[in-house]
This record gives sequence, C-alpha cells and structure tokens, in this order.
Amino acid sequence: MTRQFSRLIALGCVAILIAAPVTALYFLINIEQFAAIAKSNLGLSIQWQTVSSVQWYSLWLSSVLSVTAGLIGLYFLRRAFSNFAKGQLFNYSNSRDLRLFSILLFAHALAKPLHFSVSSMLLSMNHPAGQKILSISFGSGEVKGIALAMILWVMSDLLIKGSKLENENKQFI
Repeated sequence: MTRQFSRLIALGCVAILIAAPVTALYFLINIEQFAAIAKSNLGLSIQWQTVSSVQWYSLWLSSVLSVTAGLIGLYFLRRAFSNFAKGQLFNYSNSRDLRLFSILLFAHALAKPLHFSVSSMLLSMNHPAGQKILSISFGSGEVKGIALAMILWVMSDLLIKGSKLENENKQFI
C-alpha cells in the first residue's frame, strides 16, 4: 500500500508542476481574470479603480515568484516519492530530496507573508499620500508549513541514518 500511495503522491506532484505554469501563463494573458480573483481573495481595502495594468502585472510577477519556491520543492518531493514507489527507501538521494523539499517549503512559508505585504504596497501605490497600505499577515497556514518543514528535515536525517544501517547490514551478510 505504501508504494501505491507514494506513486499517487508523485503523480500529484507532477500534475501540480504541469498545472501551475499553465495557470500562470493563462493569467498572464488574461490579466483581467487575475485581477478579479485578486480583488476577491486579498481582502485589502484598496481603491481598485486606481490600480493600473502595470500594477496588476507586477502583482502577477510577485505571485509567480512567491509560488516558485513551493514548485521547486514539489519537484524534489516528486523525486523522493518516485523512489519510494520503486522500493528504494533508505538512500542518500531520497534524504537529500526530502531535505531540499523541507528547505523550500520553509522558504515558501516565509515568502507568503512577504508576498502579501508586497501585494498591499503594489496595489496601493496610486493612493493619495497618507492612504497607502502596508499589510502584514502571518497565520496558522505559515506556522503549519514551517512545522511540516521541520518534521521533514528530521525525517531526512532519519533516512540518512537508515541508509547507513542498511549499508552496514549488507556488509555482514
């Protein structure tokens, strides 16, 4: 059952790695749709009528950069779970891939509040003096991401120790 779940996780990562750039390109081409989604999801008190196309494209670029660390992390997670699906459990490659995923997940969790702050500044640039917005948000989602990154870091260390034990056991047989 572990191999099937590992294969399913690896395929899910591939699906996200394909869908995310396609979605980003769609929103680059259809910036009005991106703007509509941003207006409904950001929850900022922005004077939306003053936001220019340049600001929307800047927000799009900021959003893509914010998501990039998470996507690179998913690439490494996919590699590890592909190996798990093949039955390759305790090896250095898996440990390294999980460690890289945990580092990138940590970076992504820290980038989310930064992205929200940059978004509030970008979208309020056209406001009159004294009405510009800097909004900072750090919530349970970021805390969960950081906790998961730390757990995966420990798991990658355990995989290294397991790999060493497996190599040691092979020498006795």
